[in-house]
Amino acid sequence: MSFELNDTQISIVNSAKNISEKFDDDYWLDCDLNSKFPQEFYEEVASGGWLGMCMPEKFGGSNLGLREASLFMQTISESGGGMAAASSIHINIFGPHPIVIHGTQKQKETWLPPLITGKEKTCFGVTEPDSGLDTGRLKTKAQKVQGGYIINGQKIWTSTAQVANKILLLARTTDQSQTKKTVDGLTLFYTNFDREKIEVREIKKMGRGAVDSNQIFIDNLNVSDDDRIGEEGKGFKYLLDSLNPERILIAAEALGIGKNALKRATKYAKERIVFDRPIGKNQSIQHPLAENWIELEAAELLVAKASYQYDNGENAGGLANAAKYFAAEAAFKAATQAVVTLGGMGYAKEYHVERLLRESFIPKLAPVSSQMILNYISEKILGLPKSY
Repeated sequence: MSFELNDTQISIVNSAKNISEKFDDDYWLDCDLNSKFPQEFYEEVASGGWLGMCMPEKFGGSNLGLREASLFMQTISESGGGMAAASSIHINIFGPHPIVIHGTQKQKETWLPPLITGKEKTCFGVTEPDSGLDTGRLKTKAQKVQGGYIINGQKIWTSTAQVANKILLLARTTDQSQTKKTVDGLTLFYTNFDREKIEVREIKKMGRGAVDSNQIFIDNLNVSDDDRIGEEGKGFKYLLDSLNPERILIAAEALGIGKNALKRATKYAKERIVFDRPIGKNQSIQHPLAENWIELEAAELLVAKASYQYDNGENAGGLANAAKYFAAEAAFKAATQAVVTLGGMGYAKEYHVERLLRESFIPKLAPVSSQMILNYISEKILGLPKSY
């Protein structure tokens, strides 16, 4: 494993920077305050082919690895766009991975090109109000009928449902009482987001106003057999293919938030004069920022190693979770310290660090909580008894 970026990776980082320079702090503040999807940014990313960076070349993608994707997402976030920028394109990067791995040739030919070009947006319908991370307990049901399925149920925390025209949807096709494991009998579908059959209610949040989060209510949604991914009842297994990449990408995005917050705090500490000296001359200001730098550098190494393991076909579960945990913590601490360093100005929206702090909660909470990651490490890596 090399710590130096190769020419391709350097080019990717520079491309992400070039895109980001077109969208300044005021753009992201406007999107956040007005709950406006960053369509211009999305289209700019799509026009460069970056939405398909990890998808097969024969469908219009670039067939790049997770390392390259994580560098792109970190740079986008680090530009100041934070989770708003990252979340607007996040699902395109590895969300469709079950289609790439388990879809038929016809499904790939039909579904992937519009996602890669940005003509279609998708959303992810997995989490439910009463099941949370206990995916095997979800209640959304897909009843088999001639030629397809009728789906009824609810999903929550479905991002981009306000703007999506497709949905990757997990539903139960076999009653839990008839399966050996709770996660058996779940089937994965990729289908049209039919707004006559799906009601969308936006959830107002403390941060990332630019990218919507929603509760959706599915009422007799008719889904064709052709919209089922893989075999019936194996949907949860198919989802696992994208879980580790998602954790690594979230870690990279968190890392970007932390680095941007540290940059802003350091600049302010150098320029802010109190008692005829810059506040950055005080160790009470210096030392916390130095700790933030150390932690962010360590998080970056975890992200790099986790993505290296994944790209080389190794079991990346431990490091993927560790990277997500550590990067989220480091980003939250850096964003918090940035607000504290700026003092009253840190609380003002015009300085943007309060926005970064609000968004830094997301990688701590989603797609899996820090506590569940510690449970995973305890059980799967350390071999301790399962605690839940």
